[in-house]
Amino acid sequence: MDYQPLLEQIAADVAPLVGGGTPAEYIPALASVDPGQFGMAVADLDGNVYGVGDWQVPFSAQSITKVFALALALAEGGDSLWERVGREPSGNPFNSLVQLEYENGVPRNPFINAGALVVTDRLQTLTGDASSELLEFLREESGNPELGFDAEVAASEQSHGDRNAALAHFMASYGNIDNPVPTLLDHYFWQCSIEMSCADLARAARFLARHGLRADGSRLLTRSEAKQVNAVMLTCGTYDAAGEFAYRVGLPGKSGVGGGIVAVVPGVCTLAVWSPGLDPHGNSVAGVAALDRFTTLTGLSVF
Repeated sequence: MDYQPLLEQIAADVAPLVGGGTPAEYIPALASVDPGQFGMAVADLDGNVYGVGDWQVPFSAQSITKVFALALALAEGGDSLWERVGREPSGNPFNSLVQLEYENGVPRNPFINAGALVVTDRLQTLTGDASSELLEFLREESGNPELGFDAEVAASEQSHGDRNAALAHFMASYGNIDNPVPTLLDHYFWQCSIEMSCADLARAARFLARHGLRADGSRLLTRSEAKQVNAVMLTCGTYDAAGEFAYRVGLPGKSGVGGGIVAVVPGVCTLAVWSPGLDPHGNSVAGVAALDRFTTLTGLSVF
C-alpha cells in the first residue's frame, strides 16, 4: 500500500491542532522546542517508509524508549522480569510514589517511571551497560548509525530528577533494585535523552509488527513476548489516558513527553508521529489526532 497520499491528507486534517498544547515545561531542554512542528511516518513490513512534514527531524524520544528497553530486557532475561513489575494500568501520574508504598515497591507496569526504572535496572544487570546496549539496538533496527544521546537533555533530566531518584531509592528499600541507584539513574537519564526522528522510530519498532522478528530476520522476541509488549502498550502506553487512546486510536502505542508517539498495527505496519504540544496527560495533541485519523480512514485497528 502507498501510504503517502493518506499521510498528506492526515497532515492537512490535523494542521489546525499543530501548535496546540504545551511542550514539556519541567524539562528545560524540551520547553524551548518549537511547538509548531509536526511529522508522521509509516513503515511497512517490507521496509518501505513513507513520511510527511517534519518526519526526518530528530527529537527527544523520552519515554518511547521504554518500549525498546522492555523488549531487550525480555529478550535477554525472559519472563522473570514480570516478578518485579506488573502489567496493569496505574490510574495515577507516571511519576507517582503513592502506589509503590501500597504495593510493596512493585510498580504497576513497565511504562510508568518506577516500572521503567526496574526494567533499566534489569537490563543493566543483564548487559552491564543498559543505555549503550539500547542505543546500539536502536541504531541497528532503525538503520541509522548516527542515532545518539542528547547531552543537554540528559543533563536537564539529571538536574530535575529528584522524583525519579526517590522512586529508585524507595524500590531499592524493598529489594526491587539490584544496581547502585546513581548508576541506574545515569543510564535511565541517558536512555530518555536518545534523539530519533519519526522515520527512525517507525523503522525501529517494526519488530513489534513482525511478531518479534528483527530487521535482519533474526528473532528478538517470541510471538508470545511480542504480543505481551503490544498488549502492555495498549493498556499502559499513554500514561493515565490509555483508555482514551484505545478508544480513539485502537492500536498499541507509546508516547513520550518529547511529543512523539509510536504505534503498531500487528502484521501490517508501524507508525510514528511527532508534535511537541502536549495535552494535560503528557500526550501529543496533534499526534493523537493524527493516529485517530489514520485508523478512522484505513480501518486498521486491533478491534
